Amino acid sequence: MTKGGMESVEVFTTEGKGRGLKAQKEFLPGDVIFAEPAYAAVVFDSLTHVICHTCFKRQERLHRCGQCRFAYYCDRTCQRAAWLSHKSECSAIKRHGKAPTESIRLAARILWKMEREGSGLSEGCLVPIEELQNHVDSFGEEEKKELRADVENFLEFWPPHCQQFGMQLISHVFGVISCNGFTLSDQRGLQAVGVGIFPNLCQVNHDCWPNCTVVFNNGNHEAVRSMFHTQMRIELRALTKVSPGDELTVSYVDFLSLSEERRKQLKKQYYFDCTCEHCKKQLKDDLMLAVKAGESKPSADTVKEVIQLSKDTLEKINKARMEGNYHEVVKLCRDCLKKQEPVLGDTNIYLLRILSIASEVLSYLQMFEEAADYAKRMVDGYLKIYHPNNAQLGMAVMRAGVTHWHAGLIEAGHGLICKAYAILLITHGPSHPITKDLEVMRVQTEMELRMFQQNEFMYYKMREAALKNQKIQVMPEPSNENAPSLFHKKE
Repeated sequence: MTKGGMESVEVFTTEGKGRGLKAQKEFLPGDVIFAEPAYAAVVFDSLTHVICHTCFKRQERLHRCGQCRFAYYCDRTCQRAAWLSHKSECSAIKRHGKAPTESIRLAARILWKMEREGSGLSEGCLVPIEELQNHVDSFGEEEKKELRADVENFLEFWPPHCQQFGMQLISHVFGVISCNGFTLSDQRGLQAVGVGIFPNLCQVNHDCWPNCTVVFNNGNHEAVRSMFHTQMRIELRALTKVSPGDELTVSYVDFLSLSEERRKQLKKQYYFDCTCEHCKKQLKDDLMLAVKAGESKPSADTVKEVIQLSKDTLEKINKARMEGNYHEVVKLCRDCLKKQEPVLGDTNIYLLRILSIASEVLSYLQMFEEAADYAKRMVDGYLKIYHPNNAQLGMAVMRAGVTHWHAGLIEAGHGLICKAYAILLITHGPSHPITKDLEVMRVQTEMELRMFQQNEFMYYKMREAALKNQKIQVMPEPSNENAPSLFHKKE
């Protein structure tokens, strides 16, 4: 079954997993298997005034809708592009007196689209909204209570002159949002800024070691001629060679957790038991729980003690980060690493988590040499655990490269930036803003490396002079959030 630009994939039913998608032709790493615009999407409540409601880019100055005074846009181009989906919302917000929560706004946008286009298959969709999985039957008491509250609030917001939908369909739409809402990120791909529904993406099943990845593309509305504008969309990209007939899979969770923890998370958030090969055979778990090898192997009690200390330290670190007390975070990391190093192996996830936080926070505090040492060790561990074309691995290698560059370690910095660029070319594609930024860094570090190889003394002299005249670029403030996860699960 194919429809509107989706000729390269086919919907099929698989025993135990329900519907899935399989490839109709061969794809190579980095190929876009399909791109899909959102059926409906909204900006998170906390960011409505700093993110464009059309392309979801973060902008310094945004234009506000003069009617509802709630929606914000980059410019007239984005405002015009939004009018079809914002028109009903605009008058409903004015009538209601205020904007409701993001879930209610998204449900309303879905139902307004169904009112405009009718139910059944929309153009380019493989499956109608009514047939998407909602998992309402699997909801616990607390989730059912939240669902009832959402439906009540929705009915207060929904205008009386609009088509009136049955309670079952409204509940279904909220269920779909809860388990199939896709996280939208800003143009740098670093911050989650909204949630959308992409019906075709919803058909792609999970695998902890997938053959595809999803990237959010904010589109381009900056071209002078509107015929060159591209719309906001998700892109499903191949990570490995995919043959015709292969099932297409993505990972709903970060791989950097033990198989048991991943399975618990998937069961809690997505209501299924993961049966992928990595979970069944607990592949890579031995690496993630590695202890120091050698003659003086630590005892089981010592390992248990250090892992408990690591968990306690991570809780204290979270508290200190929330308070912006970064020097305390560094002290906690250093103390924890001293206890971990004689006991835990280089790929142990508790060691890697502390190394990741330490390198990020020290970079922010401009203590680049120490940060670079931790970042290198973190990347060495990640490379043994992650899929070689994993987006999170690419981002971590990029951060490590930038840290080495700032530390004046030009050879290692350039090497890491090149490695990150190779990964992000596959996961994000050459036109993604973060890949373009990385290409600029790659060219810059290559030029500096040539200078360094020709005359080391002159290179450091010129670097010193450049740093005196120009304040070194401050790294972004460490975020307490993890990288945006694939699907947005309402907490």
